[in-house]
Amino acid sequence: LQLATRCDVIEQRWSRGKLEATAGDLFDAVASGTVTIPVNQTYALSDAATAHRDLEGRATVGATVLIP
Repeated sequence: LQLATRCDVIEQRWSRGKLEATAGDLFDAVASGTVTIPVNQTYALSDAATAHRDLEGRATVGATVLIP
């Protein structure tokens, strides 16, 4: 399984179908547990403004999730 994890000049020339297929592969890998994404901080949806400030201020590390 090969997954693209960053965008560069080569990926920018991919067709829409190729990009969708690659994204699908990534989502399938996450759904199956092959790839895990650690969530380092969560915010209540009502605290979205704080989450955005923290993201913009580089006060977060890794994945951040808003919880409804």
